[in-house]
Amino acid sequence: MPMDEALNMEQSKDTARPDFTNGFPLDGLPEGEMVLGQSDGEDVLLVRRGTEFFAIGAHCTHYHGPLADGLLVGEEVRCPLHHACFSLRTGEALRAPAFDPITCWRVDKMGDKVFVREKLSQPLAKPIMGSRASATLPASVVIVGGGGAGLAAADMLRREGYDGAVTMISGDDSAPYDRPNLSKDFLAGNAPDDWIPLRSPEYYLDRRIDLVLSSRVALLDIQRKRVLLENGKTYGFGALLIATGAEPVPLRIEGATDAQIHYLRTFADSKAIVAKATSAKRVVVVGASFIGLEVAAALRIRGIDVHVVAPKSQPLQRIMGKEVGRFLKGLHEAHGVVFHLGETVRRFDGKAVTLSSGTVIDADFAVLGVGAQPAVALAERAGLTIDRGISVNEYLETSVQGVFAAGDVARWPDPRSGDRVRVEHWVVAERQGQVAAMNILGQRVRFTAVPFFWNVHYDVTINYVGHAEKWDTVEFDGNLDSRNCAVTYKRLDRTLAVATVSRDLRSLQAELAMESV
Repeated sequence: MPMDEALNMEQSKDTARPDFTNGFPLDGLPEGEMVLGQSDGEDVLLVRRGTEFFAIGAHCTHYHGPLADGLLVGEEVRCPLHHACFSLRTGEALRAPAFDPITCWRVDKMGDKVFVREKLSQPLAKPIMGSRASATLPASVVIVGGGGAGLAAADMLRREGYDGAVTMISGDDSAPYDRPNLSKDFLAGNAPDDWIPLRSPEYYLDRRIDLVLSSRVALLDIQRKRVLLENGKTYGFGALLIATGAEPVPLRIEGATDAQIHYLRTFADSKAIVAKATSAKRVVVVGASFIGLEVAAALRIRGIDVHVVAPKSQPLQRIMGKEVGRFLKGLHEAHGVVFHLGETVRRFDGKAVTLSSGTVIDADFAVLGVGAQPAVALAERAGLTIDRGISVNEYLETSVQGVFAAGDVARWPDPRSGDRVRVEHWVVAERQGQVAAMNILGQRVRFTAVPFFWNVHYDVTINYVGHAEKWDTVEFDGNLDSRNCAVTYKRLDRTLAVATVSRDLRSLQAELAMESV
């Protein structure tokens, strides 16, 4: 959900909010409830937990989500938009996708009222790990990969007080950026370029994170603990995190030139599509995946005719089932998208795209979204165990001690399904990066987070928690066509995943329920 939509959600509420500087009655604040008000003109969320009272900033630092619509879990509040989590006590962002803390205010209890008048200073950074700990810590950490997992890991290393050298090596020419936005607001023209970087250049300097861009790794020398780049430069490491992500599955189309075919993975890819879209009248999207459908929606918002070609009978049928696929197909058709399902692209001659049925579509270019594959080549050559991804344990450690993997490239044991899974979701990657960093520092934290992602189609957002590669039962609560529904995927009567439309709180509750399994 874009930031302006989150703001609209707030503006649609009753604007007569209590002013906490004048005091708020205790009997108006039940245990475990949140009250939205103001202090000195700023939105504040007042929370009661037992005999304690907390006052925090009312908006998530990720996409400005309204925390008043979120979920309280112990001394934490979770954002309804993308499930970021904050401490009521310190304001710290406990789980991605938010990294920055929210503000905390001092709360004074006087008689039968509580007063919120003064901002508290941000909590001090954790102390630098001392000499006793240093004996067991890696002298340096190298992160191969410049995406969400890599940045989250580097950020967590510094937040936890690690003082050794941290190097991020990325083949991308851009610093880590908000990858989900590339197929959503940015591609649709609703987000400027400066929304996309996750951190400012000063961030890397201030935290002494050596960000090495436009540099491809040639070799991971695990025995000698060094990373060799294609340009000949070498980086030694005490611990290594492999966060190389996934790569689009290439698709050869007879007759097509490189200028006619686009993939969407990087910031540069999205900018190239935007540049072509400025003069295009019709585009063929190959693949009815999450990326394919978001690209279709973004280009329709730009007023471009879109034809989607895919071999399955319904979009996203394997991921979300026939009913959700039918709903999404109808939603896109209502916005003018033309589907050619059960078809593939045979040829591209000039502007003529010929399908397997013989149908010919005139198109200016094509965007291919037929899936992604984990980038395991480096790890495989290094001798790490590969299982349709880099195999890791519950601590995200590979088959070699001191070498970790996180994000799209990692396959880990899922505690809920009992399967080993690999998930290509942004929030999962960031949370794995955070857990990997803590384990690099010897904390032995299991990765047990419930996978979460969100998918945007025009004005409809689908939140999905859990992971269901296969299921035997699908239960519906509400109605998809009315855009108010929860879809539960079960196997052997166990809930594996829940998809929701317009039920953000239900999504948070489903996540919490799955965490306890």
